[in-house]
Amino acid sequence: MTAFNVVRFRVKAGDETAFVEGHRKLTAQARKNLKGLKSVNLVKTGDSTFCFVGEWRTFKSIVNAREHMIGMLDQFRPSWRTSVAGSASPIRFPARAFFRSRGRRQRRRPSRSSRR
Repeated sequence: MTAFNVVRFRVKAGDETAFVEGHRKLTAQARKNLKGLKSVNLVKTGDSTFCFVGEWRTFKSIVNAREHMIGMLDQFRPSWRTSVAGSASPIRFPARAFFRSRGRRQRRRPSRSSRR
């Protein structure tokens, strides 16, 4: 079953560009080193806040990659804002439903017999 991990970050003012570039570089490495990782997205959710969303083949893939992911997070700690609640909030969960965009519907052409 597909699973996701999400981490919310609060980044220090002025460190946003370096934070995004750092994730871009680490994502390329992660795709090679983390088995079961399907996709990675970094979403800007507000002023100096981001969410990392990782899609995995199975929940076990996330569990197996946990130590490596913690090591990756450690590289970004200097750019995080400190607060009482913390600067990174990780969660993991299995997917329950998928909603895919179908795109534009194609018009069906009438058959030759109905064109007469």
